[in-house]
Amino acid sequence: MEKTEADINVFNGILSRREAEVAMLICQGLSNKQIAEQLFISEKTIKTHVSNILSKLDIKDRMQLILEYCRIVPNA
Repeated sequence: MEKTEADINVFNGILSRREAEVAMLICQGLSNKQIAEQLFISEKTIKTHVSNILSKLDIKDRMQLILEYCRIVPNA
């Protein structure tokens, strides 16, 4: 399901627009490679975004992102 602007706004004020978009795709269960293909950017860039997301949200890994943040996003 396509994410709306309102869904991405959950992360506003903390993450950049692109980081929020990547976070939403992580919540959908996509791998770095799948996210890179969908956004037409390199997998290395996705890894950088993921690292920034984890740092900004003060979490340790993707699983913690999913457990703590994805549940508050409708249809994640």
